[in-house]
Amino acid sequence: MDIVCPADGKVVVIEETEETEYFKGKRIQISIFMSPLNVHANYFPISGITKYVKYHPGLFLVAWHPKSSTENERTTIVVEHKNGVEILFRQIAGAVARRICYYTEIDDKAKQGEEFGFIKFGSRIDIFLPLGTKIDVKIGDKVKAKLTRLGSFD
Repeated sequence: MDIVCPADGKVVVIEETEETEYFKGKRIQISIFMSPLNVHANYFPISGITKYVKYHPGLFLVAWHPKSSTENERTTIVVEHKNGVEILFRQIAGAVARRICYYTEIDDKAKQGEEFGFIKFGSRIDIFLPLGTKIDVKIGDKVKAKLTRLGSFD
């Protein structure tokens, strides 16, 4: 199963990390920074069923700051693919961005490449993938929503 990029921007993080909100375990994190010049629409990276949606009010640190993932205003969404694999993605507001919008709810059908929300101005989106996912991007890559393949899993 291919995982498509959910946003236009630049890959700023690829690392194994502990995801503490939903999985409570190790995952591969890919973070994409969207500058104020990027299109800020966000798209589902895989097809499946939305299993988790949570909005978190918070701060507005610059989006590339490591603590922005846990302290900034953000929305966390999990989609489960038909093969049972779940992917978490998180919209994160930045210092300029003051509004996150999302349109999906629990049990909604998610279609890969379909818009699920947007973030106004500069911001970031984190994607948490299962360990063992084949990653096709590297730090510094400029990526395009719906066009760039981030990676794949069986």
